Amino acid sequence: MSDSVIRWGILGTGGIAATFAGDLPRVPGAELAAVGSRTLAAAEAFARTHGFARAHGSWAELAADPEVDVVYVATPHSFHLPAALACLAGGKAVLCEKPMTLDLASTARLVQEARGQGLFLMEAMWMRCNPAIRKMVELIADGALGEVTTVHADFGLQGPFDAGHRLRNPALGGGALLDLGVYPINLAHLVLGTPATVTSWAHLTPEGVDDNTAVVLGYASGAVATLTCSLIGETRNAASITGTLGRIDLPSGFFAPQSFTLHRSDTTELFEFPFEGRGYQFEAEEVQRCLVAGTLESPLMPHDTTLEIMTLMDTVRNEVGVFYPPVEA
Repeated sequence: MSDSVIRWGILGTGGIAATFAGDLPRVPGAELAAVGSRTLAAAEAFARTHGFARAHGSWAELAADPEVDVVYVATPHSFHLPAALACLAGGKAVLCEKPMTLDLASTARLVQEARGQGLFLMEAMWMRCNPAIRKMVELIADGALGEVTTVHADFGLQGPFDAGHRLRNPALGGGALLDLGVYPINLAHLVLGTPATVTSWAHLTPEGVDDNTAVVLGYASGAVATLTCSLIGETRNAASITGTLGRIDLPSGFFAPQSFTLHRSDTTELFEFPFEGRGYQFEAEEVQRCLVAGTLESPLMPHDTTLEIMTLMDTVRNEVGVFYPPVEA
């Protein structure tokens, strides 16, 4: 690894891996080094499509590749733990797709392993690296809204998804909460921190995962966050943050916005942050910044924040009755 070039590996060849790979060339200094999959054919096809130099037919081979500095783990949720552990065992820095794992205990294990080995680890919550979101956080910290009183956010997909889809498969960490609800929860946490109370309700599929979920977070300050996620209807996928002095509206696609609007009593101001691609380049840039600086976690998505979010999602899952089969690492 040098100050100018970071050599990336991608573990997984699915949709999210392809999206990330599509944005990676937009990152200065990013080298598309290698891709790993459980089959060499899949890895080779992905490498050809996205311009990676090498393909590996196993996770272990990718983790052992001496020409890779950092691995983006892009498997389904239930494979995050063993995949990330394999990469850490190979001495690689890891950017692990959200949610980090299926539960708090597994996430804590990954954090402990990374810290013990002195390796960089970050959950790929790209929303927190987005320029518009970072500016929004700065404005709120500077008092643009006064004291924050409410956060509203929703994320829903149209569906329906058939019974064989990964979003309905408990063995793959299915359900609305882990795929979609993680964004509204992260937004509320970003603005208000850890809540004092958590109340939730969900409708479950025949397979036992949530497909329509609501979460209300209460805070010692008196603030409240109302959050929903759904696999059965496309909601606005928008968010608003209200304070004693004004309101910020995030448009549809609030998790990767290119703009937001600040409303105050006598003014309305539009903040615009246009970019090309899907917006995954910003988390890759943050990873590279940290690696060059020699830091083991990002201040935009520190380990403690990942652990707090996983604690909240464990609490919600326990309340609504969603349980996943144990994962072998």
